[in-house]
Amino acid sequence: MSIFPKNFLWGGATAANQIEGAWQEKGKGISTADICTGGSHKQSRRITTILEEQTFYPSHDAINHYYHYKEDIALFAEMGFNVYRFSIAWTRIFPTGEELEPNEAGLKFYDKVIDECLSHGIEPLITISHFEMPFHLTQKYNGWVDRRLIELFVRYAEVLFKRYAGKVKYWLTFNEINCATMAQGNLQGTGIFNGESNDFMKQADDPQLRFQALHHQFLASALAVNLGHSIDPDYKIGCMLANFTSYPLTPSPEDVLENQRAMRMSNHFCGDIQVRGEYPSFSKRYFDEHNIRIDKQSQDDEILKEGTVDYYSFSYYTSFCQTTDPKELAAGNVFGGAPNPYLKANDWGWQIDPSGLRFALNEIYDRYRIPLMVVENGLGAKDIVEADGSINDDYRIDYLKQHIEAMSEAILDGVDLIGYTPWGCIDLVSLSTGEMAKRYGFIYVDRHDDGTGDFSRKRKKSFYWYKKVIETNGSDLSNTIEEVESK
Repeated sequence: MSIFPKNFLWGGATAANQIEGAWQEKGKGISTADICTGGSHKQSRRITTILEEQTFYPSHDAINHYYHYKEDIALFAEMGFNVYRFSIAWTRIFPTGEELEPNEAGLKFYDKVIDECLSHGIEPLITISHFEMPFHLTQKYNGWVDRRLIELFVRYAEVLFKRYAGKVKYWLTFNEINCATMAQGNLQGTGIFNGESNDFMKQADDPQLRFQALHHQFLASALAVNLGHSIDPDYKIGCMLANFTSYPLTPSPEDVLENQRAMRMSNHFCGDIQVRGEYPSFSKRYFDEHNIRIDKQSQDDEILKEGTVDYYSFSYYTSFCQTTDPKELAAGNVFGGAPNPYLKANDWGWQIDPSGLRFALNEIYDRYRIPLMVVENGLGAKDIVEADGSINDDYRIDYLKQHIEAMSEAILDGVDLIGYTPWGCIDLVSLSTGEMAKRYGFIYVDRHDDGTGDFSRKRKKSFYWYKKVIETNGSDLSNTIEEVESK
């Protein structure tokens, strides 16, 4: 008997700039993702405000989903998806972000994607802004630093809400909005480019600008939530955060307090504003100590209070440890913190911690008491295509199995979990490194970091395993599938 609810949403997740390609097709504008070069685990991506000849920009072609969407959605349906989380490229709808009328060709593309999903019985779960926005808005306004972006975003959201009323039920406003609490979230999250450094992982940073931009995104999200509900009362509109579960590295009270501080700012700060509708009490001291002054208008607090979300969604890949010992921090990873001596890591240094997902689900649900979705989770790995064409990714199956077990335990704990969409259900471009070698998918795509490949699709072993998981509503997680020749 399954622990998961009868109507549980099983599927997968992608993002427009990491799968679509066709970066200038039928009026699409240049996005902030389109100016980021390829990279690797050892070589950071670069941000190039002027596109360079003979330089590889992975978003320009990605995995060519723009031309393969029917094939890809059919494969999702074969696995049994009843939900597919994807994003709409703002630049397909408003190429510069400032047009008064949307680009009809862009809307028609998503008409087809949504209708294709519905024809297979797949519920679309749409992210309105997923680390992609018009580069023109960065050039003219330095992104979300300027309050005028609120109106531009709400205009964009209104077009989507009206166009897809009656077809789409689930929406997310901003992807991993809390990434803007960190320096890496400048360009990808808020469209800010401060110059000085074009290193994607080490961007020049001004916390005052970053948190002001984040305030504008909170307002835009709240206004969009209210607008969406007025257009279609059946809409369910949620927030989406990157979960940064962490533990004290030692029982030292200083480490415990440091971990509490980190969890508050990385997870609860954005969650409190989007779910509770107000800035949390701890933010005042943080702002004071970092010389941050949020410029608010008189109606801002009321907007936030009236535009709270219907459900809370988040990504979960790994966990961290926090400590006040600088020697331990020096051995940490790109997200900060220190490595956990009790956990193993993947090839990119991300430690594997399924129990952290159960911990996160309980923490979030205890705090907010609204439905939860895990909308990103997965293992980035170097897959090998065997001589017979098979891809035996047992390591991925093992990772996902443990995390699904952790979700089932959280449900038994009392958490209202309504959906699960593993990240990169089909291989796609990695956000952090800009490479294809870091593969997450159940479906292999013949595309490589040197730009070669014919974009053909191939089912991995995990494809058949996940199909069985969905068929049994999560009750059968065994890895006893007979080898099947990939088609």
